[in-house]
Amino acid sequence: MQHKEEFIKIIKENAGLIYKVTKVYTNSMEDEQDLYQEIVYQLWKSFSSFRNESKISTWMYRIALNTAIAHLNKEKKKGSHLPIDEWLMNKPDLNDTLKEEQVEILYSQIKKLDTIEKGIILLYLDGRSYDEIAGITGFSNTNIGTRLGRIKQKLITQIN
Repeated sequence: MQHKEEFIKIIKENAGLIYKVTKVYTNSMEDEQDLYQEIVYQLWKSFSSFRNESKISTWMYRIALNTAIAHLNKEKKKGSHLPIDEWLMNKPDLNDTLKEEQVEILYSQIKKLDTIEKGIILLYLDGRSYDEIAGITGFSNTNIGTRLGRIKQKLITQIN
């Protein structure tokens, strides 16, 4: 029982991490919810094997990104479809609409990146160090630096 309570506490504390991954790798609210559930399920399956060799958030990112990539590949095999973005219909009314618009533009451009680039920029925007990003993705620190430079340039070009 303590194992379950500890897991629930960790999920609640890191729900934002999971949400960020689902937001970048999906195109509709329904897909976000499905992917969120799948990530939590995969985390639960792997929870007993977590050995505290890294931060819990690093471990969670690794599983979340791998699950999102697998989900994306599965969706591609289903065939193409045009998603209805329910999020726009249920959009909360926020005071800072300019900031909200900028975030939406950034996320829309991130969605255009390839699978690996999405994961790297998401980790970077979450304030992860090159060491942490390298540990999660399996790339070297140097490679992460190079890729981030290219990703940033690509985003600047896309936004302008």
